[in-house]
Amino acid sequence: MLLLLTARLTAQTIDTIIIVNHNIFAGDGDGPGFLARLANALHVTTRQGVIRRALLTDAGQPFDSARAVESARALRAMSVFRDVRVDTLRVDRRLALRVETADGWSTKPQVGFTTAGGDATWNVGLVEQNLLGTATELDAVYRKTPDRRALEFQYRSPHFLWRRTAFFARYQRLSDGNGGSWGFGLPFYQTSAPWSLNTDGEAVRARVLRFRDGMVLDSTTQRRALRVGATGGAALHATSRDYVRLWFGAQWRREDFAPETTTVFPRSISVAAGAGVEIGHTRFRVLRHFDTYGRREDVDLSQLLRLGVWGQAGLGPEVKGQVSAVWRGGFVLLRGEAHGLYDRAGLDSGLVKASFTVASQNLPRQTTILHLEGGASRHARPGGEFDLWRDQNGPRVFGAHAFTGTRMVWLAVENRVLVADDVWGLLGVGVSPFFDYGGAWYADEPARLGGDWGLALRLGPTRAVHGSVTEFAVGYRFGDGVVPGHRWALTIREGIGFK
Repeated sequence: MLLLLTARLTAQTIDTIIIVNHNIFAGDGDGPGFLARLANALHVTTRQGVIRRALLTDAGQPFDSARAVESARALRAMSVFRDVRVDTLRVDRRLALRVETADGWSTKPQVGFTTAGGDATWNVGLVEQNLLGTATELDAVYRKTPDRRALEFQYRSPHFLWRRTAFFARYQRLSDGNGGSWGFGLPFYQTSAPWSLNTDGEAVRARVLRFRDGMVLDSTTQRRALRVGATGGAALHATSRDYVRLWFGAQWRREDFAPETTTVFPRSISVAAGAGVEIGHTRFRVLRHFDTYGRREDVDLSQLLRLGVWGQAGLGPEVKGQVSAVWRGGFVLLRGEAHGLYDRAGLDSGLVKASFTVASQNLPRQTTILHLEGGASRHARPGGEFDLWRDQNGPRVFGAHAFTGTRMVWLAVENRVLVADDVWGLLGVGVSPFFDYGGAWYADEPARLGGDWGLALRLGPTRAVHGSVTEFAVGYRFGDGVVPGHRWALTIREGIGFK
């Protein structure tokens, strides 16, 4: 019966599109009275034109249920809504598409603090993620880490100049250098998109920090780089469910590393070009209480295979893919990638990474996750080594740069228990017992591994555009990298995301 109804709808034409956009607090009793009224008064709701431009269907087109689902996913990906619903209804016997959204709080003064194993990071600034209701992001943040201080500015727009063309620009003024990056173009904005074309670049002049066994290995090397690149693709086959795409890319790069005291800095220029094919079958699961609270989350479980080769003073093959299996209440996801550069002498440099994730929500109010990942690199550029603290993919209550190197492995098991989904209409609360084991090391040394187990308190906003969870984790540490007599540690940081 459901299939018959869907087929009947699919054969009909959309007569009109109805947009209903709610403010942060939609009605009485939806949050603390004074705070709800103040937030709604200060916030500029997302403009209907912004919502319409993000939709993947228009009035006058045949109804496609897959495209309607993908439209909802595209709206959630804009990171300005806390809730999105796309459905159909009848208006005077005509088919209408009803798009209902609820804005999240987007103006966020930043006063943040995180600590891991005694190493503290803090930031202060202002982040606006929906400027005047246009889905434009504008950031200004001052950040201090155990390594350096940074003043960061960022601008990002999903509809810059034309519909669906995205643009971002970022600048960092560092205590030991400066750098900027930018990107502009039309991505594959939907599964059935016929083509894409993007360009990006960066300019950097900054100190490179390298670590080994928790200690500074090199702090006197400077990186100077200027890069301009372009990527694009064309679909040989594309529907709302699967695609076959040819892709291409090219870049011009000037990048050099030398001691800061170098009088005449070297100038090395390289040009690279590549092409390949990407095959995908789209599959997403919409979950709640996975990485955040109070919202729906899209988990990408698509089947994907990407093959290609690059030319740059040799041949550089690359392969990337993922496969998954799902059941009612859970999934298994396997991801992998590998790329390298071969010259006349053989393999010059390369990287191999793989991960395996099992997630289950079969028990009421619980999300159980098992995650395993590993990787190895050869001749990584300075500063490009694995760093489990920087990348947040290692034992969580160890200090900064405790595990770095060209080899890495990490096992994580945690059970996220929902305590309350919407306290005072503002906050989600949960607890999570966890176990981590893993590490990183260089090829010329024995494996450096450590672990921890403990309990984390998880707090996440339910009315913000991003539901990023803050985690207060207390754990017992063991293995390498532990100072005798300091096995218990407290970590305050952003929760680990497994999507």
